[in-house]
Amino acid sequence: MPRFLDVLLAGLLLSTSMTYAGVTPAERLGEAIQFQTVSYQDHSQIDLNEFERFHAFLRAAYPRVFAQLEIEVINQYSLLISWPGSDSSLAPILFTAHMDVVPIESGTESDWEYPPFDGVIADGRIYGRGSLDDKQGLLSILEAAESLLAEGFAPSRQLVFAFGHDEEISGKQGAGKIAERMREQGLHFAWMVDEGGMLVSDNPMIPDQQLAIINVAEKGYLTLTLVATGPGGHSSIPPRVSTIGRLSAALERIENNPFPTRLVVPVKVMLESMAPHLEQPERLILGNLWLTQALVTDRLSQDPLMNSFVRTTTALTMFNAGLKENVVPQRAEAKVNFRLLPGDTPEMVVSYITDVVDDPEIEISHDKWDHVSSISDHEGSGYAVIEEAVLAVYPRALVVPSLMFATTDTRHYIELTDNQYRFQGMMIETRQAKSIHGTNEYIGVKSYEDSIEVARQMMKLGSR
Repeated sequence: MPRFLDVLLAGLLLSTSMTYAGVTPAERLGEAIQFQTVSYQDHSQIDLNEFERFHAFLRAAYPRVFAQLEIEVINQYSLLISWPGSDSSLAPILFTAHMDVVPIESGTESDWEYPPFDGVIADGRIYGRGSLDDKQGLLSILEAAESLLAEGFAPSRQLVFAFGHDEEISGKQGAGKIAERMREQGLHFAWMVDEGGMLVSDNPMIPDQQLAIINVAEKGYLTLTLVATGPGGHSSIPPRVSTIGRLSAALERIENNPFPTRLVVPVKVMLESMAPHLEQPERLILGNLWLTQALVTDRLSQDPLMNSFVRTTTALTMFNAGLKENVVPQRAEAKVNFRLLPGDTPEMVVSYITDVVDDPEIEISHDKWDHVSSISDHEGSGYAVIEEAVLAVYPRALVVPSLMFATTDTRHYIELTDNQYRFQGMMIETRQAKSIHGTNEYIGVKSYEDSIEVARQMMKLGSR
């Protein structure tokens, strides 16, 4: 780009950014929430203009980032930002987040304390869809970079920021395309950090201890489609076994035969790290998992939340059959979603469910799910950087590795990184986590400000 265009662009960004002079980080996040960058399963419902407007907002709100760093728009709506380091012999590190959010469930709008896309700041909180998942993550990275640039900070190691636009619907067009571009550029990262882990102020196991959870693995994702076909016709002359009955019986067998429990490495290390901070007898039980592992996994499986730590979970999520109340359908279809423990594979799940269903007249199929995450090193340099950054902001926190139940854009980058971590430096209460993808999503202003400082520390410490 000719030099005069560089100067012109910088001038335009600077003049536009004057609108944000004196605006606080919380107010910028509140404004970011107002852009309805919603991902729908039906792609025709997605308003892509909102993503373009959101890009314009980011350019105006973070003028130094967009004037001084290398910016590339990927597949029209995703962003790849590179901050060159002074030492090319050091492997870069990757920070990721996503700009899309999930829809508001129809009919629940009035359940929100404030309208979900107004970005209201009240009572020390920032309310709205994306305040936790994941505009706070994206903006905290940009806030950190903008402030470091203002201070004249220059990293030794290259820092790369990747912001996909469709994480909530698989990430294939966002993070997937960003990863393709990274491969073209020959990039390979020492480690990466994505959304997922956070600090919890009231963990039920250690209620008086701030717990910082760094997820070193995430569960795999698989949805099976089960289809039953058979004779239909008038409901006055029904078949002995209907398609709905056959499929319902199969689903009952699936639900009544959950996968066996087991303790995977991230969960085992998490429990062992927590053990010294517990009262007896929990301290003794978790401190001696070589002896008590079967007891612990059984106890954890009794709690709906903790159950997700110790088994591949099964969720019946969709059932479709019938066109009219007096017509027996010829086809019934159901979808069953599984979240796989590390080590379990889609092939293992299909084999297990096929045996459980035990009905050759039910067809079982699934979409391919690539890039299953491995377990990253909780003693590696990347983990150590994140832990040091956390303790710089939250000196009382207990930092532990863990397992993430959900899936993230991380899976698109696993071949490009030696270790993948999932952590954002915000502090939440346990009950607050239910608002992610739910109603009344919010983040505390102080929590958001602290998450920015954690991001700053990760960039400074990680770039060494």
